[in-house]
Amino acid sequence: MLLASQSPRRKELLQRLVPEFKTVPANIDESQRKEELPQDYVLRMSQEKAKTAQKNYPKELILASDTIVALDKNILGKPQDKEDAFSMLKSLSGKTHKVYTAMCLLENKKEMTTVESCDVTFYPLSDEDILKYLATEEYVDKAGSYGIQGQGALLIEKIAGDYYTVMGLPIAKLNRLLRVF
Repeated sequence: MLLASQSPRRKELLQRLVPEFKTVPANIDESQRKEELPQDYVLRMSQEKAKTAQKNYPKELILASDTIVALDKNILGKPQDKEDAFSMLKSLSGKTHKVYTAMCLLENKKEMTTVESCDVTFYPLSDEDILKYLATEEYVDKAGSYGIQGQGALLIEKIAGDYYTVMGLPIAKLNRLLRVF
């Protein structure tokens, strides 16, 4: 099996199901198409990552995944810098947003996909709360500028859905998909 991701979180989670696998980066254009809904975007990203990896590893079973944060229909991707992260966290303060994680399993011409979602509600955050979190630098390379598995958990009032969807790889769902696949 091949994981088309360099995410240490995904690698750690996949090891719970599959003890041995290879990882490769899947560098793709991650531009959102005009009027593309968040759940459609995240699915397309996982499929494109899988197909990109398949070009170099045509005989492997490939798993590709992508995770995004969406407030209303606006995708909050990875922050460009600390100011961008501050703005994102300010916009999430006191609100409920969606986290979508898409997975694509691909082997030869056989493909199986899913998009999982979870509602995440943030506590109201003061500027001081946000700056304290940003000082941890956990926000770097995280969709929506936070990681639920670290200090970002302190920002979250509640979640409705699978915790691992927010982390970036819903392993219970993946386990079931692998059985069928």
